[in-house]
Amino acid sequence: MATNRTFTMIKPDAVANGHIGNILAMITNGGFKIVSLKLTQLTVADAQAFYAVHAERPFYGELVEFMSRGPIVAAILEKDNAVEDFRTLIGATNPAEAAEGTIRKAYATSIGENAVHGSDSDENAAIEGAFHFAGREQF
Repeated sequence: MATNRTFTMIKPDAVANGHIGNILAMITNGGFKIVSLKLTQLTVADAQAFYAVHAERPFYGELVEFMSRGPIVAAILEKDNAVEDFRTLIGATNPAEAAEGTIRKAYATSIGENAVHGSDSDENAAIEGAFHFAGREQF
């Protein structure tokens, strides 16, 4: 099994706005292979567990509410240098600061509704991927 993997979610705002296809195209055009993919919805408990690392931060409740309000697309991606390259492809958290050609520049509407999640480390990519996908769902 390759170790150059990262995890992403297309967030409820981008799903609701009809951007799934365009974002997936940007991902594959960026050289990433999609090895797991599903449309799903986080419950409040799921979102609380996934974002537990932020539980003490003031935005936690708002983040949980946002991430559980509608469907998401979860995916595991593969490419050499996957985590770093995907962070570059998605762009800055604030879409106003995101570089041209990035997913967030194209599809995010605010810092809070920023279209996509991308793992920040190899370790978190593995943890986050396993949170959403059983072993038999990872190819």
